[in-house]
Amino acid sequence: MSIDQPRLRRTLGDPALGRLVTVLARRIELGRPLTGQVVLSQPSDAEVRAIRALLGSGRVGRGGSVTIPLDQVTAALAGAGVAPDLRSAVEALAGPITPRATIAATEDASRHASLDALAAGRHAGTIWYEQWATEMAAGGTLTRLVRRNETGLVTAAVAVLNLLPAPGTPLPAVAERATGDTKALSGTPLANLILRALALRAGSGPPRGGEAERILWESAGVITDDLSSHVLVLGLPAHGDHPLADWLTQAADRHTPFRITLHQLVTMPITPRATVVHVCENPSVLRAAVAAAITVPLICTEGVPSTACNRLLRALAGTGARIRWRGDFDWTGLRTTTTAIERYGAEPWRMSSADYDAALAIGDSEPLRGTATSSPWDPRLRERMIETGRAVMEERLIPLLLADLSPKTGSAYSSE
Repeated sequence: MSIDQPRLRRTLGDPALGRLVTVLARRIELGRPLTGQVVLSQPSDAEVRAIRALLGSGRVGRGGSVTIPLDQVTAALAGAGVAPDLRSAVEALAGPITPRATIAATEDASRHASLDALAAGRHAGTIWYEQWATEMAAGGTLTRLVRRNETGLVTAAVAVLNLLPAPGTPLPAVAERATGDTKALSGTPLANLILRALALRAGSGPPRGGEAERILWESAGVITDDLSSHVLVLGLPAHGDHPLADWLTQAADRHTPFRITLHQLVTMPITPRATVVHVCENPSVLRAAVAAAITVPLICTEGVPSTACNRLLRALAGTGARIRWRGDFDWTGLRTTTTAIERYGAEPWRMSSADYDAALAIGDSEPLRGTATSSPWDPRLRERMIETGRAVMEERLIPLLLADLSPKTGSAYSSE
């Protein structure tokens, strides 16, 4: 028997029976059978009249409450050809109702599938990835995704992270490879999940604003915009048949800082002309070098090296140039130094535990933040930073750094 919708709305669908329908819907939700009786307290005159009309005049008493035999309601609807059973009638009026137990079982299965996907990620076992996965599971994010039936975002996030780091890869290409949608990482909830993971990987807080997001993507080698990815240099001439080589050489000759975009490095390949290059993290160091008339090549990463910066450093390493590297005495500084050593054979520059202690003794320092990491070139440095819990920014070492870069050491590049 099919449901006669017009007659159902005139009978059980009477607005005066709304309380009864709500009670029955609640029973379905709780997984209870639609049998036995329903008692409505303090029924209104309209409710009594509607119930009598549904069950037949004289079958319903009146007092402080009214008792409704559900088997009679079922029989009345079926006998009149309105609905085959009470549940189908209630759902026709209230909409589909899934019992809570069924919902809980489905959500539990989705949660376990998501946890399995997280555990199978390529980076599983690393500190930052495990912290990200734990935050997802314990911080409410996974629960919200499960209840919204959006756990596909977890699987997609793992797929994206499995591709990272991806040096020199445009963001749309990463999105397409992981999800099949080139726009899947452009300001989407999926992108937010990935950026949180990358922030933990970089030892930083959640990104605030487009620039912070770009830096995080670039920390994993992903290019969000080859014009906004850039690197600041001083005194770095270059060989090449393109204008960029001339611009760099002229800027070096004039002792002028020069900012190179990734687009320029890609479209106008150059060969940097240097035997030794120093790398700092903060622009204030490079600015001080300008004021001190420093002539040796200096590159500023401006925090985590951008894709443009890494491309330039690869070119330098390819020429056999010595790369002397330093960053802030914080966990990000240690991570970038370790990466530079591994990728480019860089030499730590004023990055020893002794340098840290000397800088720490000069004045107050800010607290260390983020996840601790190693210092393979000087294990004692990590130990001391954990002991003190303090970070020392690079600016405190500017006098020493300028002394290292002093012109008396001679030019680090030839005029050939």
